[in-house]
Amino acid sequence: MTTPNTAAPRADAPRRPLRDRETVARRLLRSAARATYDPDAVLDWDAPFDREKPFLPPERVSLYGTPLWERLTHAQRVTLSRHELASITAAGIWLEMCLMQLFLRFLYDLDVRTANAQFALTEVGDETRHSVMFGKLLEKLETPDYGVPAPVRNIGRLFKALGSGPSMWAVFLVGEEIFDRMQRATMDDPRVQPLVREISRVHVVEESRHVRYARAEIERSMAGLSRSALTRHRLVTAVGATAALEFMIDPAVYRCVGLEPDEGREMALANPHHRATRYWLGQKIVPFIEELGLVSGPAAVLWRRAGLIH
Repeated sequence: MTTPNTAAPRADAPRRPLRDRETVARRLLRSAARATYDPDAVLDWDAPFDREKPFLPPERVSLYGTPLWERLTHAQRVTLSRHELASITAAGIWLEMCLMQLFLRFLYDLDVRTANAQFALTEVGDETRHSVMFGKLLEKLETPDYGVPAPVRNIGRLFKALGSGPSMWAVFLVGEEIFDRMQRATMDDPRVQPLVREISRVHVVEESRHVRYARAEIERSMAGLSRSALTRHRLVTAVGATAALEFMIDPAVYRCVGLEPDEGREMALANPHHRATRYWLGQKIVPFIEELGLVSGPAAVLWRRAGLIH
């Protein structure tokens, strides 16, 4: 059970030694040189989908375990997994777009002669390729144009314009780690479509260095944070980080199995298997964000409502 930490960290005492920026960046640049992939070269985009294989691990589909799931045919379960993957992918592209714009703002004042700036530019390039790769997957899935609701997109515009510091890195980390957890389960599951597994593998390998960079940056940005700034970053983190989970699945996906969107979403949110999946998605990263002091106070209500803490 996760219990929110109510004590604020000392502003002048980071919880772990800060790693030298250039040391971290040089290591990540070497990693990028060794393991950067061209999706057009390493993925077989022309291979047809296997009609029998799901597009996600079945137990990670939001209606898994419900009475409706038990009544669905295998073909209907595969179809639902296809539509949920499309929605998750669209939400992932939205997150990548936010990350790229914030990263470019972060880069604006950096010295491009440094390894730190050069890795940040490398990461923007990675994210651009990822968005193209995911866009091609959506095209191949032949599903409706799912995505986050317009109000969330507008909040995203505000965040991209004003986001900075610990909450910016925290939203990155929670969003990236949630998608990473799902993709690691997907890439290792032989039941899942081969193309989806390989796309997940490419993303996991390249995204791992982005996560290492963001972890180092958030630790650095927490140093010297005032109590009022900490309170503000807690709230922004809670809103941004939980949005990545709340809107991963567009309720319109449920139409593919004969449900109205509101009915399907209500069924999913009441499903203990789906609630357990939500908690599992955040299990790796939320304790780290919590240790930094960013999951507590009034904002903890949002984390709890999203199912990321108990």
